Amino acid sequence: MFRKILVANRGEIAIRVIRACREMRIANVAVISEADRSSLHVRYADEAFCVGPAASAQSYLNMEAILAAAERSGAEAIHPGYGFLAENAEFARRCEAAGIVFIGPPSQAIRAMGSKTSARRLATAAGVPVVPGATEELSDAEVEARALEIGLPVVIKAAAGGGGKGMRVVQDPAGLASAIRAARSEAQSAFGDSAIYLEKYLIGPRHVEMQILADQQGHTVYLGERECSVQRRHQKVIEEAPSPVVDAALRQRMGEAAVRLAQTAGYVNAGTMEFLVDGDRNFFFLEMNTRLQVEHPVTEMVTGLDLVKEQIGIAAGEPLRHRQEELSIRGAAIECRIYAEDPFQNFVPSPGRITGLREPGGAGVRIESGVYEGYEVPVHYDPLIAKLVTWGQDRLEAAHRMRRALMEYTIHGIKTTIPFHQRVMVDPEFLRGEIDTTYIDRRFAGRPHAWDESQRDVALVAAGIHAFLRDQARLGAHPARAGAAESPWKLAARRAGLRG
Repeated sequence: MFRKILVANRGEIAIRVIRACREMRIANVAVISEADRSSLHVRYADEAFCVGPAASAQSYLNMEAILAAAERSGAEAIHPGYGFLAENAEFARRCEAAGIVFIGPPSQAIRAMGSKTSARRLATAAGVPVVPGATEELSDAEVEARALEIGLPVVIKAAAGGGGKGMRVVQDPAGLASAIRAARSEAQSAFGDSAIYLEKYLIGPRHVEMQILADQQGHTVYLGERECSVQRRHQKVIEEAPSPVVDAALRQRMGEAAVRLAQTAGYVNAGTMEFLVDGDRNFFFLEMNTRLQVEHPVTEMVTGLDLVKEQIGIAAGEPLRHRQEELSIRGAAIECRIYAEDPFQNFVPSPGRITGLREPGGAGVRIESGVYEGYEVPVHYDPLIAKLVTWGQDRLEAAHRMRRALMEYTIHGIKTTIPFHQRVMVDPEFLRGEIDTTYIDRRFAGRPHAWDESQRDVALVAAGIHAFLRDQARLGAHPARAGAAESPWKLAARRAGLRG
């Protein structure tokens, strides 16, 4: 087993990996940018090395600086978390060349499955159904011709991308040219690669993904699925396990397809096969994430496995500890991604100082946070600041527990997406499991998602005045004498048995 691991990431995922290292009695090393010197993951780490300025291109994406930090610290392995260099085949190759273990798949597997077009070709070779579309990168003219051949609507995608970046849905031929330009530009900016391809756009599918683990001895297992259909701008915001639409038979078919594809690609370590599921429960391969997922905690909650520990063990050469028949799903789990964004202003980022923080707790509640009271949320990085996860004996209990936890969760000083999640957790369609990738647009477009703080204060004042006037009328007080009467605040306090 490793003696020391460098964590090449920041925020809540860096803390998550550090905690796993501590439980395994492995020393850990953090890397930080100049903007992250006061970050929580620095406080958790045994050691920390600054790897560059605030800009991620000069720090968390700086391969030379991170490899140099690993060498100076004596780290034997690097865990990339998710994002940044986690799916960078060149970084994995450079780790291999430097004699440092990359806690993830081999560089050739990242390259094969990281390219969406290459992954589609491998899926076809493995007999896994894919969404109709291209299996190669296309020129602008080829995209237009193929789109009309497949039939609109289509979705144009970055070949090297993910997370909704470099992705455009085209409903009308007149919008093809501008969508191609926008997709290429965004792909180049996000991934340094402007290559694009296209797929048929399925109307209202579910986004269901399958978690797999593969060891170096050739064994691969699937751990069950996650429902990730609640998305905004193609970015997941709420995930759950298991999916409310997947039964045991479908789970087995999807799981076996995921294992077959992973073995075809020579895949090792943790990975996720993403599928679209239509109304008839047919599934189609979408892409593979060759890393740990943001939503991995819901799988951990229903399987009892620690995926980060499993990753570390596999990277150290240990065989899988469980056979497929030993794995099962118990209960249900839901994860809400808490972003520093204003849901009442089209989810614009809301950086700034956190002046007050109260995190939820209690049975079945898990919080993975990268912030603290007094922390300054920077403008330089993804606005994800925490993940709130709840477990229940069934999906409805997990949802009710999430609603309770969200009511307890208080963050002052910045805007967050907590009010949006509160609204979802009482939505009848969500509670019935009637969700697909159009859910947010269908249910919330053009409407406030919940009361914000100013609306709540106005409502409380109005309710207090209403109660005061009603009670005074009952006592026979004349409206002109209301100013001399007992105030609504003292009246409420007296009724509650308070003094002063």
